[in-house]
Amino acid sequence: MLRNPPQTKSQRKSPCMPTPVALRVKKRRDAMRAAGLRPLQIWVPDTRSPNFAKEARRQSLLVAKADSGDDELVGLLESSAALIPGWTE
Repeated sequence: MLRNPPQTKSQRKSPCMPTPVALRVKKRRDAMRAAGLRPLQIWVPDTRSPNFAKEARRQSLLVAKADSGDDELVGLLESSAALIPGWTE
């Protein structure tokens, strides 16, 4: 007969005692707050979505069409791209 039966993971850890990972995260968050920063959650498009590529292409074509009529902008973009090695090759 076993004196100390095996414990599950949840039985081994007390809910009052933080894990080492939780302590590291808390320390990092406290340091960031002390530096004058605050946490911020943002939602971004899901690039894994089946519709993402189609929608991104649709939007980029709209932007390209709108920008193609602005000769000054086109000139600026082309001269800027020429400064980046390998960009125009």
